[in-house]
Amino acid sequence: MASHRRPKQPSRARVTMLTSVAAAAVALSANAANAAPGEKPSKDEVKAKVDALYEEAEQATEKLDGAQEKQAALEKQINTLQDSVARGQQALNTLRDGLGSMASAQYRTGGIDPSVALFLSSNPDDYLDKASMMDQLSGQQVEALKKIQAKQRELAQQRSEASGKLKDLADVRADYAEKKQEVQSKLSAARKLLNSLTAKEQAALATQERERATRASERVDLGNTKAASGRAAAAFAAAQSVIGSPYDYGHAGPSTFDCSGLTSWAYAQANVSIPRTSEVQANAGTRIYSQSDLQVGDLVIFYGDHHHVGLYAGGGQVLHAPHSGAFVRYESIGNMPFQFGVRI
Repeated sequence: MASHRRPKQPSRARVTMLTSVAAAAVALSANAANAAPGEKPSKDEVKAKVDALYEEAEQATEKLDGAQEKQAALEKQINTLQDSVARGQQALNTLRDGLGSMASAQYRTGGIDPSVALFLSSNPDDYLDKASMMDQLSGQQVEALKKIQAKQRELAQQRSEASGKLKDLADVRADYAEKKQEVQSKLSAARKLLNSLTAKEQAALATQERERATRASERVDLGNTKAASGRAAAAFAAAQSVIGSPYDYGHAGPSTFDCSGLTSWAYAQANVSIPRTSEVQANAGTRIYSQSDLQVGDLVIFYGDHHHVGLYAGGGQVLHAPHSGAFVRYESIGNMPFQFGVRI
């Protein structure tokens, strides 16, 4: 049976992603057209294409992290609501048991008054709304009935809220699965390109990447820039302790990291909680727009869509988790399009 649902419109972020992917595809096609027929791309050409795919995968990774964070938050909210509903139902049952006892007492003394019989109804609202019958109830009875009415309304609202969040959770899970597939697709394409190299060439690239991280940690001149605060200094020290750790999308330590996973983990070691994704971290503190005003431990946001973040290290360097296939390392702030810093 054909569906008549209106197709979901792509988000601006997704359109931007697709546009960038299409542009990359055109560029790669142009390079292929310029190469001689049957000519195998060089190791450096493969690395350039792989790096481009890793960059696209990192953009998708930050969206994936955001969806994962939303999923976890919704699951927590739903569990809290369901626990509250369960406790509320127990309280409601207790109130009804009390009314049952009241009815039993009246029966033993000569029968249940018609007004008291209504206490045992599952929906006393109609009765309470009839002002003409209120004078048939004692003050104690009115109060008991109002408590039941309030508890029923509270439970109905909580059940409705839980139902809505369950629907939101289903949507977020679908979004999460889509973004995870997007990341995996990019990484799969990168692995396919790497597998086109000889084993010797692959080993050379892996060694080159690890040595780059090692050299950076040994030779980089961080100057004498002071830390923005004690917590910033502690976060930066934590990040320094994991230099050389591999990038892994969706991970926030303690042994593998993506870019925002490293920064959020580092600040957590300083007992400071910051948002999980680079896009939200961009709004987590005071923005610093001049690179000359950056201090050690400040977050540094890169790219127009804020999909990459690192920690300012001093001396024009950032400490970050670059991308898949790379390791936590120092890098010149000028190697990426700087947007602004964020002081936590």
